[in-house]
This record gives sequence, C-alpha cells and structure tokens, in this order.
Amino acid sequence: MTKKKLKPHFGKLSIILLVVIAVLIAADLLTKHFEEKYCWELTIIPDVVVIHYGVPNYGVAFGLDLGQIPILIVTFVLLAAMIFAFIILPNRFVLLKVAISMVIAGAIGNIVDRIALGYVRDWFGLWMFGRIAYCNFADFFIVIGAILAALDMLFLNEISVFPLTKKAKAFQAARKEEEERKKAESATTGNEVIKETEDKKEE
Repeated sequence: MTKKKLKPHFGKLSIILLVVIAVLIAADLLTKHFEEKYCWELTIIPDVVVIHYGVPNYGVAFGLDLGQIPILIVTFVLLAAMIFAFIILPNRFVLLKVAISMVIAGAIGNIVDRIALGYVRDWFGLWMFGRIAYCNFADFFIVIGAILAALDMLFLNEISVFPLTKKAKAFQAARKEEEERKKAESATTGNEVIKETEDKKEE
C-alpha cells in the first residue's frame, strides 16, 4: 500500500489569495487606525448596530480572558495550522482555500494588535442577547471564513461529510467504486495465494 505524501500546491489561485490576505489585513488595520484617530461614533441601527471608538479587548470571544501570552501562543499555533493547510490544500478546493485565507487574514490582523498594544482594538458594536458585543473587521473575517469552511467541508466539496453538490456526489460515488474494485482485486489475489499454497502442499 503506497502512502500519499503531502506536497505544496501553489498556483495562480494561491497567489491571488495572498494578495487578498494582504488587502484584508490592511483593511482591518486601517479601520482600527482611523477609528482611533477620528473617534468614530455612530448609531447605524438603534439598539442593533453601533460604531464606537476606543474599545480595547484584552480577551477573546465572549469576553474570555486567558492572558495575552496564552492567547498569543494559541493564536500562533492555530495560524500555523491554517498556513500549513493553505499550502498543501489542492487548488481545486477553491471555497475552502478562500475560507482559510479569510481566517489567516483575521488572525494576523488581531495578532498585530496584541503584539503592538497588548490588546485588540474593537469598534463595531452588535446588540446580541440583551448586551452589546464589540468586534472589528478581523473578527468578521475569522467568523465568515470559519462558517464557509464548515459549510464546504460538511456539504459542498468532494470530500464533504454530507455531499449535496453533483460534483461531490459524483466524486464520492467514484471513490466508493474504486474502493470496492480494490477490495475485489485484493480478495481475488488472496484466494489465488491460498490456492497456490494448497497446491504446493498437495505436491
């Protein structure tokens, strides 16, 4: 049985996505800079969406504060895993690679804040469950990327858990047929070996 070796897949899609990652990081850091500089204060939808400058976030999601060093360590580990996945993932997994790119951009945007300031600059407020939660563009990139990745791996791509697309169903049907063919060949080979062994014993 031959083992498949992991190898990098870097083509036009990867180059385009690297540019996208750079643009997203710049967009996140620039909005953080401008909200501080110009003291953004705006109610977009009353009791739903507001913009408020200067909201430092020393923790992570849901107000969980683990301390900056542990948060940075976990973030760097997850970022390394995302970069590794981005490099080895074949370019035919377009949506999944786009999703990973968004997560990478968001993670880097917030890492820059934590290293430079010791906290993350939040400014976009959403009222949820009776309280307001502040976030930034990097957080949106991470959440949207994670949702897209989950949807793709669960329903859309060729190795999805519950394939819904024609391409995914066709790929999995072909893979199942290939596995059954290999099993049949293996069984036939095994029977031939047993028969040869029995023939030799009779001789």
